[in-house]
Amino acid sequence: MIDELLPTIVVCAEAFGDEGENELYPQEAALVANAVPGRRAEFATVRACARRALAELGLPAAPVLPGVRNVPQWPAGVVGSMTHCAGYRGAALALSASVVAVGIDAEPNGPLPEGVLASIALPSEVSWAEAPGDGVRRDRLLFSAKECVYKTWFPLTGVAIDFKDAEITFAYGEDSASGTFEARLLRPGHRPDGVPLTGFSGRWLAREELLLTAIALTS
Repeated sequence: MIDELLPTIVVCAEAFGDEGENELYPQEAALVANAVPGRRAEFATVRACARRALAELGLPAAPVLPGVRNVPQWPAGVVGSMTHCAGYRGAALALSASVVAVGIDAEPNGPLPEGVLASIALPSEVSWAEAPGDGVRRDRLLFSAKECVYKTWFPLTGVAIDFKDAEITFAYGEDSASGTFEARLLRPGHRPDGVPLTGFSGRWLAREELLLTAIALTS
């Protein structure tokens, strides 16, 4: 599903069950040695997805270890993002010669816990997020898009931002289960090449009780 939201130069792999726990590299396995079984399973499966994507890019399998703020450390020349939630694990990777940054996020299509919307949403976003969404939980979609923005922003800048440092507006596509979003960044930032970062354009999809968001910065 996530591949529907990204250009074809981004390679995607996803899973709806668990796999790969016996295929972890020792340094990966050490990170979840004391974790509960569910955490180990999602950790292993999303890395299995990442390795499938690396293979499709023509690159050898490699450990995927967390770096600063748990951002995945990819091989040189690769950009990418991973996500997991109940019933879904996914990875999206691309060559940095073609794509500047990628961010993806998956969430269950259910309401946010009490009080979370107020902590993540700007006043301009609240009324939209609280309105009925034709089967789409708008509050959770907003959360997903903001996670997606962070996953795109941080690897480029190395600077942490808050949920309220991006203002999101959504548009529906031909139906009520997909569309686009625009993220206006409310704090200054620059790419490593010095180009200012003022916002991102992304796409979203609601299907199979899931909400998916994705951003690919290609220039």
